[in-house]
Amino acid sequence: MLFSMNEFLMSLSFALDFVEMDILGRTSNHGKRVAYIAYGISKQLDFTKEEISDLVALALLHDNGVCEYSLHKKMESDKAPNMKDIENSKEHCTIGEENIKAYPFFTQVKNVIKYHHETYNGEGFFKLKAEEIPLMSQIIHLADLIEINFDLGNNNYDTQREIKEFVTENENVKFSSTIVDAFINVSNRKYFWMDLNNNFINMAVKKIIPEYYLELPLEQIYNITKVFSKIIDSKSKFTQRHSADLAEKISIMAGFYNLNLDERTKLIIAANLHDIGKLAVPNSILDNPGKLDKNEFERIKEHTYYTRIALQDIKEFEQITEWASNHHETLNGTGYPYGFDSEYLDFNSRLMACLDIYQALTEERPYRIALIHSEAMKILYGMKDAGLIDGVIVNDIEKVFK
Repeated sequence: MLFSMNEFLMSLSFALDFVEMDILGRTSNHGKRVAYIAYGISKQLDFTKEEISDLVALALLHDNGVCEYSLHKKMESDKAPNMKDIENSKEHCTIGEENIKAYPFFTQVKNVIKYHHETYNGEGFFKLKAEEIPLMSQIIHLADLIEINFDLGNNNYDTQREIKEFVTENENVKFSSTIVDAFINVSNRKYFWMDLNNNFINMAVKKIIPEYYLELPLEQIYNITKVFSKIIDSKSKFTQRHSADLAEKISIMAGFYNLNLDERTKLIIAANLHDIGKLAVPNSILDNPGKLDKNEFERIKEHTYYTRIALQDIKEFEQITEWASNHHETLNGTGYPYGFDSEYLDFNSRLMACLDIYQALTEERPYRIALIHSEAMKILYGMKDAGLIDGVIVNDIEKVFK
């Protein structure tokens, strides 16, 4: 498959925006602004096209470990960490480094995310200093600190002056002279600050991500998309293996139906990505042990819409996007978010819907224990009889998983 890495990166950045929506209550475009600042510095330092491509990718992905770290902390203390707690922990750096192992970088970028909180004077998490710190880590660190400490989305002359003072005051303390000089040079351009504005940052980032396509086997694309599924399943302690277990069951059913390898792999990728939209749903709703009110239930129903938004711009992912996004649609048109019916929903969309219900029923949730197979099947048969899901597939699930 001809796979667009820049489209995939933008989708990843959407997913990380969803995490911000939960933690901060809003989308800050943090990763996008860090990437844009890092890009500006790299141009001043005459990076190659390949190095720029890798730096922008790493900057967009630098906080990909936040969701998993948040889950660990919630399980330890039953309290979600805030953004300050997260930024003050090295665990999100090590988790983030591990998550990107399968990503196809052009250059040697080992430990860039792991060390992106190291300071030039050696006071970071790992006590590296000066040139012991990868150059790309140093660049991301400067961009990250600026983005966290200043309102770049609404920056004005005073903000710009304060940022330049902050950077120069920390020369050879937090940042090297080389990177300080590069930042000051690019920040003297008016367009730089305009691009960071809330109204323009998405357009600016799309413009700077180097466009390149890789001819990759679907199996390798599946490994790359695992970055997504690790973030997704870390959202809640009740869904830590939901996407992975659904993908396993999809694989088994694809074998039962003798689907070819490409179709089977696409279905597995869709299963891994189907709940990406849940990153935009607050954990206070996902982990609620009580009955959801109408507003909370409507918020839950938004997640399949967000899944489609995150995936729909990746070329060659058209089928994957459909199968991933349609898992709460029903044959009689009463599902969500689009109300598609039996005329629209293809076999693989129906299969994803049935297996997602079965997987969810057999998992522990905050409001109930996991159901055994026979109990789950009773509910599936009831939904079949109500005209909601495909009866043939329900019968086959009974045969395969009894």
